[in-house]
Amino acid sequence: MSSLPTPDAARLAAIDKYFQFGLSAEELEEFVPAVAGTLASSAAVEQLYERTAPPVPDRSWTSPSPEENRLGAWYVKTSVNESSEGPLAGRTVAVKDNVAVAGVPMMNGSRTVEGFVPRVDAVAVRRLLDAGATIAGKAVCEDLCFSGASFTSKPGPVRNPWDESRTTGGSSSGSAALVAAGEVDLALGGDQGGSIRMPAAFCGIVGHKPTHGLVPYTGAFPIERTIDHVGPMTRTVADAAAMLGVLAGTDGFDPRQPDVIPPVDYLAVLAAPASGLRVGVVTEGFGTPFSDPGVDDAVRAAIDVLGSAGLTVEKVSIPWHTDALHVWNVIGTEGAAYQMIDGNAYGLNADDFYDPELIAHYARGRIEYGSTLSKTVKLVGLSGRYTFETGGGKYYGMARRLVPEIRAAYDEALNQYDVLVMPTVPYTAKEIPPADVSLADYLHTALSMIGNTAPFDVTGHPSCSVPTEQVDGLPAGLMITGRRFDDATVLRVAHTYEQAVGGFPAPPVAVSTGSST
Repeated sequence: MSSLPTPDAARLAAIDKYFQFGLSAEELEEFVPAVAGTLASSAAVEQLYERTAPPVPDRSWTSPSPEENRLGAWYVKTSVNESSEGPLAGRTVAVKDNVAVAGVPMMNGSRTVEGFVPRVDAVAVRRLLDAGATIAGKAVCEDLCFSGASFTSKPGPVRNPWDESRTTGGSSSGSAALVAAGEVDLALGGDQGGSIRMPAAFCGIVGHKPTHGLVPYTGAFPIERTIDHVGPMTRTVADAAAMLGVLAGTDGFDPRQPDVIPPVDYLAVLAAPASGLRVGVVTEGFGTPFSDPGVDDAVRAAIDVLGSAGLTVEKVSIPWHTDALHVWNVIGTEGAAYQMIDGNAYGLNADDFYDPELIAHYARGRIEYGSTLSKTVKLVGLSGRYTFETGGGKYYGMARRLVPEIRAAYDEALNQYDVLVMPTVPYTAKEIPPADVSLADYLHTALSMIGNTAPFDVTGHPSCSVPTEQVDGLPAGLMITGRRFDDATVLRVAHTYEQAVGGFPAPPVAVSTGSST
């Protein structure tokens, strides 16, 4: 039985006003039966869909107790394992809570999604399970994933295991905290503006944003198709490589992906020496208005390590790097307002693997609980909708037209160098702000760290953060970026650095979960 009611003339009048069709009352009355006649197909599609839609599987899960959730990083805990064999056999994985694990609640850090239970696993989750991994639970993330800190999430903030008064970074906040604290071996994160790499830097772990389209986004809650990424968050580069090897490849559903992706054994390529590779130090990535000189110094020291390991290191200027954030800002506000908010996450007009249940649940939730959304999401909605209404989409169109120019600027540098390096984030983790923080300070804490990371979400280049030496007892990150679909070289350089420094430290309270890959 269809859930779609027949609209009356008053409802059509509201739609007429929205489109400015200029219909008279009499004309609206004439359109009522005409519109009603078109709804039979919508009802038929609903019935046809339900014939083949899978039921929600019965998987057990629990809400963690306060004692189990000291950092506020777990949304729910579970133990899903379907194979004792494979490259990730015996490894535990926390899945960012914007990624579907069938039968396990998903909240995406937001009251607007709370109560949703997916019917099917995300492709990334299915690949992890097929590789022998055990899904240990869902990791808290920022409200609709739109923050680079860790204090906008519902039901509460995620705390940094290096200093529990500070944020972990975000939006993959819980994923970073759980890996850093040793509560899981591996985590799946998501990245639209830096949300894998920024929390990795703030928490002292490895975070790899793959080339756009290398890993299927199918089954993860979208923000904006052209910048959506999922990828590994781990304690070692070898673990990130092993995880990427499992995750990478086409799935036949995700429009973000090319038709063919040649397989790569990312773990095996780490054995190839990186000596002789060329490293370009992007000057525009240092000394920004938000930069802490101590972080810049720590990153320069990490770059010196690469030089001592036999890589050729030179400075390179890429002026587009400074302006690229303007392009990301338009795509990340107008584009996200159009797809994530107005379009109820998925939008329309793409040959995508849609989740009708999630769309309907969130569509209701964002109306009922819209007042509870974070101020970062409200900023996206207000700004993005305003520019769309004012320009009709022209600003988004201009931004998309500029993307090839930005990509070409990085590609030109990458014709000269094998990788580009710079700080992942400009400062160390900030304190979790109080509830009564001013809007200006709220937005600064949530968004001011994205200047180096966000451009590569727009261009799609692979980019990995690895820990540098600490700054005043807190982690910082070196970001290594390479040619599109050459994630292997990025990981080789990251691994060479890790081996040269003798591994990465864990916070004093970290819990051991077993051996690394």
